[in-house]
Amino acid sequence: MNWKKGLLLGLTSATLSAIAGSLYNQVYSKAFAVDFSTILNWQGITMASLIGCILMSVAYILLFKWNKEKFLGWANILFAILSFASIIGVLSFKLPLEMESPELFPGLAIPMHFFPALSFLTVYPFFKNKSNN
Repeated sequence: MNWKKGLLLGLTSATLSAIAGSLYNQVYSKAFAVDFSTILNWQGITMASLIGCILMSVAYILLFKWNKEKFLGWANILFAILSFASIIGVLSFKLPLEMESPELFPGLAIPMHFFPALSFLTVYPFFKNKSNN
């Protein structure tokens, strides 16, 4: 995988992740009549998706560049572990006292931490070379 194709993979998966995250934010906010837009908005969702997906694509590019494709499975496991580890920040996050229904915030934010890895791993097969199996 070359840099151009790898970064396109990162941008494509980041776009899908950001769209899914923003849609989930809207659905969750309407379903539970809560507004966490001062803390979690579409710009933050987009930036987190972009950073996560670009980092994953750089890892894949480097593995292919160094002829270490056999470690792709381990990279995927690392992405999953990092996604799980990132929810610690959500659980320890202190919301402002005036925020209504703070107990609903983790239900909004935690699933979004898995969107970048999920979208990246979903889109990757469309970017594989025939020789990469």
